[in-house]
Amino acid sequence: MSPYTSFAVAGAGPTIGGRIVKALVEQGASVVALLRPSSASISSPLLEGAKIATADYADVKAVASILRENKTQVVISALAYGALSSQSTLADAAKEAGVKLFVPSEFGMPTEGGKAAHTVTKSQFADYLKSSGIPSLRIYTGMFMEFIPQFTGVDLGKFLVLGKGDASFSTTALDDVAGFTAHVLTTLPPAKLHDASFRVEGERTSFNKVGALYTASKNITVEHVTSLPEGYVKQTLLQGLFEQGRGSSGWDNYADKDVPENANSGNAAWPGHQWKTVKEVLEL
Repeated sequence: MSPYTSFAVAGAGPTIGGRIVKALVEQGASVVALLRPSSASISSPLLEGAKIATADYADVKAVASILRENKTQVVISALAYGALSSQSTLADAAKEAGVKLFVPSEFGMPTEGGKAAHTVTKSQFADYLKSSGIPSLRIYTGMFMEFIPQFTGVDLGKFLVLGKGDASFSTTALDDVAGFTAHVLTTLPPAKLHDASFRVEGERTSFNKVGALYTASKNITVEHVTSLPEGYVKQTLLQGLFEQGRGSSGWDNYADKDVPENANSGNAAWPGHQWKTVKEVLEL
């Protein structure tokens, strides 16, 4: 069977969704950016070359109509964590419209077999897709490189590390995540995508290593702390998980351990690609 050519991206904002739209358009695909009517992304330059469609994600009939009208084969969800509850109605619409593949909003730490709060929502949605008879593709990328500064307090003039900071984690540039997603979806046959998962890694590093880059390049010192500043709720959660090694794309939730050799196992699906480094992306 030939690779897919028609896509809809829900949550096509400036972080990852819009970049996936751009990457798919550059591959010559037919793309619909599916946005809420109130979205500020409607005029985003990242969506140039794509068709813009607006709908309430909770309106299954309206979304299904858009997907059917555009002969959508693949739905990609790039919804933020707080909006993940909308994925179930998107899946219902995809099923009604005869969509062949659903790419859920993963793009982070592995969630297969996850029982903890940060994984269970995504893991349960994968089960929902399976029960609905819709094949899924899950892509694990580790932390987006561009997010490292906000998770370490760089805006405060320090590089804050919760704990020892020597645990390895996976990190991948946003453009590499988008490019990889577009590449595999438009070049691999459906049989290699259905109910599959890819683990990718732009670079394997640690907070101590990245902190050393900040010190050398920008004279920002590393501070090991027992708690992060007030308001750093998400940062505290993720740094704590990373300290356990769970920030690796190779983390195995079933075995409850990291399998480092699996962390970049999916990179081979994009042969010849030069993955960006932390130093390059953060200009260190």
